[in-house]
Amino acid sequence: MTDWERSSTARVIAPAKPRKLTKVPFVELADGRLQGVVSSGSDIARVYVSSVAAKTYAFTCSTNNNRPCGGARGSYCNHIRALVNEAVLQYGAERVARYLRVESEEADGPSAAGLTYDMGRTRPAQGDATAAAPVFSRFLRHLSYLELAPVTSPLPEMHWFPPTRAVA
Repeated sequence: MTDWERSSTARVIAPAKPRKLTKVPFVELADGRLQGVVSSGSDIARVYVSSVAAKTYAFTCSTNNNRPCGGARGSYCNHIRALVNEAVLQYGAERVARYLRVESEEADGPSAAGLTYDMGRTRPAQGDATAAAPVFSRFLRHLSYLELAPVTSPLPEMHWFPPTRAVA
């Protein structure tokens, strides 16, 4: 058994490039979508929950109180463009393209602008906005971890992980 298999922590994949969290504080590749939370440029109290579905590239963008984004009318808004840019910084362009199943036509590999262009060429439809609530909920849960004092003891909500075998 290797050291990481005996550990109570999960390996964390380092970001492809460092990113600033002020514009896009939360980005993930999950549930068959690229999804995340994007800060509003005009109102500090408002955030947008944006997502792009894999393969179909159907998109949604709405505020944290479920009002639709005014810029997402038939094409990707600036929030979705920012989300793709930050996903490329976090995960790398190749991984994002592979997850979303984007066939990139760029000779030197995909870029954030190239991915957005390639997805937009298919004229994607607006997707189901019901995914926004779980994404925003996960974002709030991640924020709550920032308020915890740094400790080395286990977190109570993680107790459901099965215990590992004792190593002789």
